[in-house]
Amino acid sequence: MISSKTSIDMIETGKRLRKLAQRNGYSVKDIQQYLGLSCPQPVYRWYKGVILPSVDNLLRLSELYQVHMEELLVRTGYILSYDVEKMKNENLEKRIRAYSFKLVA
Repeated sequence: MISSKTSIDMIETGKRLRKLAQRNGYSVKDIQQYLGLSCPQPVYRWYKGVILPSVDNLLRLSELYQVHMEELLVRTGYILSYDVEKMKNENLEKRIRAYSFKLVA
């Protein structure tokens, strides 16, 4: 059995989360309220790469930003060639294809 070791780059993931929030016009307080967090500290800690959001919070953030959960995370050693606008367009195309397939079927 071949084992692979994949880990998450917490610093780059934090940067990605911050960029997505900014691009979508959400403040830390907006995210805090949306996720039902009692204080904004976890969001700041995510942005600094100190901790990662829980799986539940990753799911909710992916819904908020309309991206897949995996797209919120950056792998260690992964070259960051991340373009939010390109990602939005790709996701829009996927949704349109899925919707049009449902209409045809």
